[in-house]
Amino acid sequence: MKVPCYDCNTVTELEVGFEVKSFVCPNCHSLYIADSEGLRLRSKFKPKVINDFTLKIGDKGNFNGIEYIVTGAITKKVYGGYHWAEYILKNNAGDFVYLSESDGHWIFLTEIEEKFDVRTHPKSIAYDNSSFHLYEYSDTEIDNAQGYFDFELPSKKVHLTEYIQPPLMISIEKMNGVETAFLGEYISKSKIKKAFLNAHLPYQTGVNIAQPYYFDVNNTAIIFCIFLLMIISTNWYIYKDQSEQVVFNKAIPFTDFNDREFTGESFVLKGGSAPMTIHVSTDVDNSWANVDVALVNETSNDEIHANKDIEYYHGYEDGESWTEGNWSEKFNICGVKEGKYHLLIKPLKAPEDTKNTAMKIKVVWNEPSNRNVWIIAILMIVVYVVIRYFKINFEKTRWANSDYSPYSE
Repeated sequence: MKVPCYDCNTVTELEVGFEVKSFVCPNCHSLYIADSEGLRLRSKFKPKVINDFTLKIGDKGNFNGIEYIVTGAITKKVYGGYHWAEYILKNNAGDFVYLSESDGHWIFLTEIEEKFDVRTHPKSIAYDNSSFHLYEYSDTEIDNAQGYFDFELPSKKVHLTEYIQPPLMISIEKMNGVETAFLGEYISKSKIKKAFLNAHLPYQTGVNIAQPYYFDVNNTAIIFCIFLLMIISTNWYIYKDQSEQVVFNKAIPFTDFNDREFTGESFVLKGGSAPMTIHVSTDVDNSWANVDVALVNETSNDEIHANKDIEYYHGYEDGESWTEGNWSEKFNICGVKEGKYHLLIKPLKAPEDTKNTAMKIKVVWNEPSNRNVWIIAILMIVVYVVIRYFKINFEKTRWANSDYSPYSE
């Protein structure tokens, strides 16, 4: 269909495939209304922002393998100057869909046959077994348009009622005395960019009326609980028959093994990995001692070494007694797996220490600790609390412009 504009001499041509009842020149925004003799100039939109449309008349976009063409576009505003854009798209089968854009966020809308009694503005309505909550009702005004329309653009305000259940919404419009309901779904910017490859999309700001949160909080809680239950069950199954095992408990004399290696007897460990704790004590007195312990896997000959100093000093200075260090120490070899092992122990004492005669060593393969399980559980709880905290703030931002916010005092 070719339409010349009598005001700016611009000719707009597009095969729309429907009866045009209104036309707005994309260049000068003159409004034409159809009558028995054709399109007649009625008025002219005077928008504050010229060409405030991301998509142009004739642009083609592909959604779910179906090609649509943009036949019309409208910007609406409500009290306070807030405004948004709506685009009318038609496919080759003659079906219409709609795109709403606000602050860089997009909603894909389709007309639905359901009728809703919203004359008293109920706090919620039901649709498809879901409850949608009242967000806003207001009188909107069309402040700009362009393209072809199969309805007469109203000169009066359009009554709009919106209910949300993100990422869905229901928009109910009463225009020219006719009430129409639309089901909308939030659509990502990437999908819009994929549909309209050459479009320069606006930046996203704020939280949209139907924008979903980045995480499904309830599903996240369920997933965390399932994982934690699996971890607890697995930990119990692996370690249920395992208990503390003393694998070495002897006093090694310095007379025979000072700075010499002592070889312990072989021992077998069965069960899951657990830390091996080494308790060392010796009669150091204003002196020091040292022990080097090697855990030898008799199957692979792999060695794990651990080393510890034992120091104890004391004295009297400036009228006060002081001490430093201790006669005993303990240290761990972490994550010792089952297998057959023996220990190589090399004790060492200070050469000038003649009083210290032996080093007592006790090595225990510990009963497995649930510490790691609790660390994971606490981490999951912290992550969930953080996600929920940001979710609440996200929702407060969404509802900030609504008089029906569940977060208002």
